[in-house]
Amino acid sequence: MKKRFSLSNYGIGWSANRHILVIAVVLASLLALAGVTAYVTGRTGQHHSSAGPTPSAPPGPTSSAPSSKEPGAGTGSVPRPPRISDPLAFAKAAAEMLWSYDTRDTSREQQLAGMEAWMTKESEYSDWASVCAQMPDPTLWSRMADQRQHAIATVAEAHYPAAFKQALAEDPSAITEAYIYAVTVTGKQTIAWAEGGGGAEDRSITLAVQCRPSADCSLVAIAPNVAP
Repeated sequence: MKKRFSLSNYGIGWSANRHILVIAVVLASLLALAGVTAYVTGRTGQHHSSAGPTPSAPPGPTSSAPSSKEPGAGTGSVPRPPRISDPLAFAKAAAEMLWSYDTRDTSREQQLAGMEAWMTKESEYSDWASVCAQMPDPTLWSRMADQRQHAIATVAEAHYPAAFKQALAEDPSAITEAYIYAVTVTGKQTIAWAEGGGGAEDRSITLAVQCRPSADCSLVAIAPNVAP
């Protein structure tokens, strides 16, 4: 019989009250880590920044098809999820998507629809609440749109957090239940708005991504804390 775990067992700060069925490798002894970074903090005229290197990674699925960056119907400027099966590559693409937006041609509803298209279809793992919580509320989005605010992202690197690699080293076969990987991504977000305003900020985020063998990766959750 399968046991139920919380994503908090990754040791990366996922809320303990969100019970999601995850891989047995995720042990309660892993450390909780700090440093949350929001998808959009920016109000007009105010913006902030973060970055990092790439360690060796635990074994994961290999790449399959190339990514598709064109926006989908009804999702404005939000790109479609890439058709790849490598956790690091997918997490980098997901972070770029989360850090990019364009209120000039994309409504808040379209942005949410575009983000949701990246989510795993396996409901027992999906934590959509942690992803959509990164979105500005309707009032803030409207004010951003009034200022024609938009952002693009440049990803610097992605790596498996140390706690996740340690758990895999202790029980490499346990990943095979759900194939969920924790990945920390760093990069930079460049923001612009009306009348030539702009700014840039460093970003970092820890994601849970699901990459089953011979299948495209998908997004599972965003950790509230960034894991080194």
